[in-house]
Amino acid sequence: MTRREIIALLGGAAATWPLATRAQQAAMPVVGFVSSRSLDGSARHAAAFAKGLSESGFIEGQNAVVEYHWLGGQNDRLPALMADLVRRRVAVIATVGDPSTLAAKAATTTIPIAFGFSGDPVGHGLVASLARPGGNATGINFFTSEVLAKRLGLLHELVPKAVRVALLVNPTNAASTGSTLRDVPEAARAIGLQIQVLNASTSREIEAAFATIAHDRVDALFVSPDGFFIARRVQFATLATHYRIPAAYATREVVEIGGLMSYGTDLLDMYRQVGVYTGRILKGANPANLPVVQSTKFEFVINMQTARALGLEVPLHLQQLADEVIE
Repeated sequence: MTRREIIALLGGAAATWPLATRAQQAAMPVVGFVSSRSLDGSARHAAAFAKGLSESGFIEGQNAVVEYHWLGGQNDRLPALMADLVRRRVAVIATVGDPSTLAAKAATTTIPIAFGFSGDPVGHGLVASLARPGGNATGINFFTSEVLAKRLGLLHELVPKAVRVALLVNPTNAASTGSTLRDVPEAARAIGLQIQVLNASTSREIEAAFATIAHDRVDALFVSPDGFFIARRVQFATLATHYRIPAAYATREVVEIGGLMSYGTDLLDMYRQVGVYTGRILKGANPANLPVVQSTKFEFVINMQTARALGLEVPLHLQQLADEVIE
């Protein structure tokens, strides 16, 4: 074989490899994954979702393609994003967070949806019932009034002298905010706490809320679960330290960078479960017949360094109860 023939052969092979790869990917089912959380810190959540997929027999890049979309609380992007996923007829839309789940349900009644949802799936029209969803959506329900009450009770034990607690909610996240405004004041009355509701949907409004808390001499802060708030976790930790405000969060990310405490669903396990359901649907399961699963794993995290800086004495039983104590 001549040198020219060898070069021609190699060149032809090189040209066909990308075509073969693209053809292989085109034959794979595509999952459109949409989360209200931010791209920053998303790697472990994506890995948990991928682990769930693999438990159902699907490996990214081998027999399934996953398109990840991390919104960081920018929910105004949802209508166009969902319209694009529907137009391209992805195999499954996987969502984590109330705004993205509701947007997916509003965008399609035919493409299967595997969700992680914090509100009431029945009350928000996602499913007919938890046992028999009956439509194109099913998934994991990871938020209950008992979780809110438990977190508020733990905050009260950490700050036993607290009487007035600020409740910060994001009014643009209607599902989560509605549940929080219904359940937290009721739980507060049961343990003798007064609630002051504050709203924030921008970084400036978060700053204004902390200034109000300091000005009104509120004793502690309870932060509602919200993707935008998680995306602004550095701001929350910084402001809470600056104003010396004991604060309770739904997820551990804020506590890892200086927040006082968190109690809520084990998010990594929830992402894994959404991945499992996505895989089951890819295998042919009908969402209408897959019951909505409620989270059973929760985690309580305390930052002892922050507690000491706030002059708080953390009772031994709370230290023993915590899933992790950050020194």
